[in-house]
Amino acid sequence: MDKKLQGYIDKLNKLNFKEMYNGDFFLTWEKTDDELEAVFTVAEALRYMRENNISTKVFESGLGISLFRDNSTRTRFSFASACNLLGLEVQDLDETKSQIAHGETVRETANMISFMADVIGIRDDMYIGKGNKYMHEVVDSVTQGNKDGVLEQKPTLVNLQCDIDHPTQCMADMLHIINTFGGVENLKGKKVAMTWAYSPSYGKPLSVPQGVIGLMTRFGMDVVLAHPEGYDVMPEVEEIAKKNAEKNGGSFTKTNSMEEAFKDADIVYPKSWAPFAAMEKRTDLYAEGDQAGIDALEKELLAQNAEHKDWCCTEELMSTTKDGKALYLHCLPADINGVSCKDGEVEASVFDRYRDPLYKEASYKPYIIAAMILLAKQKDITGTLEALADKATPRHFGEFKSFINSQGV
Repeated sequence: MDKKLQGYIDKLNKLNFKEMYNGDFFLTWEKTDDELEAVFTVAEALRYMRENNISTKVFESGLGISLFRDNSTRTRFSFASACNLLGLEVQDLDETKSQIAHGETVRETANMISFMADVIGIRDDMYIGKGNKYMHEVVDSVTQGNKDGVLEQKPTLVNLQCDIDHPTQCMADMLHIINTFGGVENLKGKKVAMTWAYSPSYGKPLSVPQGVIGLMTRFGMDVVLAHPEGYDVMPEVEEIAKKNAEKNGGSFTKTNSMEEAFKDADIVYPKSWAPFAAMEKRTDLYAEGDQAGIDALEKELLAQNAEHKDWCCTEELMSTTKDGKALYLHCLPADINGVSCKDGEVEASVFDRYRDPLYKEASYKPYIIAAMILLAKQKDITGTLEALADKATPRHFGEFKSFINSQGV
C-alpha cells in the first residue's frame, strides 16, 4: 500500500472513535479529542486519494439531503461535493416548495425525506435557541422512525451551521492551521486573535466566533476573543472555551481592543457578528411577528455597528502581528473595503495578499464533511480505506496510469 495512506490508517488504528458510528455531528465540544483527530485524519486521507485519482465511492446508491435555512455558497457546495465524493446523490429540500409551508410537522418531514437517505445536512443559524434545537428534533424523529420500522436505517445528521456552532467551517479552519504550521505538535503557545470586525450589514450569526473559541482552545493555543463592548457571544460557550484552555495548557482571554488582540498574534480571524443579546431579541420579535420591532432593531444595530468602523483588519494592524506575518483567516465572504463595500472587515490589500491561502482554507470543508459522514456510516473505517486503496479504482482515467507508474506498480 502507498506509504502515506498507510500512515493515515496507522494513525486511525491508535484512536478511539467507535462512538461516532451511527452517530451525528452537532457541536465540536461534544466530541472527544480522538474523535476530532479521526475526522482530520479521514479528511486528509480522502483528499490524498482524490488528488491521486483514487475513487472514494463507498456508496453505490443513496441520498444526501440538504436543508439550508440561510443563504450559502461554500457550505452548500461543500456538502454536495462531500456526498458526491462518497457516491451519494444530493437532494436539496426547499421548504417553500414542500408541505412544511402547509403545517407539516418536523417528525413527518424528517421521516418522509429519509426513506433512502444516508445523511441529512442542515444549516439553521439565524435564530438563537432555534437552530440546534431543530436539528435535534430531526434526529429524534428519524431515530424513532428507524425504531418503529418506518426507516430501514437512521440517516446521520451533520450540522452545517446552527445558532451555536459552525463545526464544518471551524474544523476546516483548524485543519488549515494544522497544515500551515506543520502539525498539531507545533500549535502549543500560538496566539489566535478571534476579533469582531465592522460590517455594513447586521444580524450575522454568532456561530463562527463561538465555534472558533470552542475548538481552538483544545490545542494548547492562546485564544483571544476581541470585540467592542456589547458584542458578547453566548456566555455558556465562553465557559467551554475557558475549561478547554485550562485542560489543554493554553489560555482564553477577552479584550475590547482589536490592537491588543492582534499584537504578536500568529493567527488572526477578523469577522463581524451580531451581539448575543440583540440576536435573542431579534428571535423573539420574529416569533411575535413584530415587523415594526424588527425594523427598529435593524436600524439600531446598524447605527451601533457604524460606531466601530475602526475595527478593520488593516495593513497597519497586520504589521503588529508575529513578524508581521500572521495567518489571516475568514469563513468568507469577507466585507472588503472598496470592493464589496465602502468600509468593512478587511482592507483590500490584506485580502488580496491572503486570497490563495483563504481559498485553500475553504477547500478543506468538503473533506471535513465527507469524513464526518464516513465515520458515522462505516463501522470499520480503516478497513474501508484499505479496501479503497487496494481496489484503486480510478476516479477518472486520464491520470491513473501515471499514478500507478509513480508507485512502481
